[in-house]
Amino acid sequence: MIDATRPAARALVVEDEELVREILIWAFEDLGFEVTVASSGDEAAGMFRSTAQFDVLFTDIRMPGAIDGWTLAEKAREVSPALPVIYASGFSSEPPRQVPQSVFLQKPLRTDALRQALIALGMPIS
Repeated sequence: MIDATRPAARALVVEDEELVREILIWAFEDLGFEVTVASSGDEAAGMFRSTAQFDVLFTDIRMPGAIDGWTLAEKAREVSPALPVIYASGFSSEPPRQVPQSVFLQKPLRTDALRQALIALGMPIS
């Protein structure tokens, strides 16, 4: 049940695959989050340079553009040092560079895995 007195937590979902992005939007909204989306690390990095504030970052690892998910999380932490991060990938040739207070999920994703990751990060969910 959604608590109408509590403002929704804000999630930034960064995913280049449209179908996966739509499923993630639905899953986060179903868990009570307000969702902002970006289709690349470059686009998302610009959001962190603006005044946008997020409560959790969900990022794919391999995306088009110059900024991958590992780098995006590092840049996001420069602006918001305590931001929880959920990484996701089906395959990444890069060695893991997870920031503290983060979780890695293997693709294909299951919504119950997303829910458990959010709980592990201490996020309020519906």
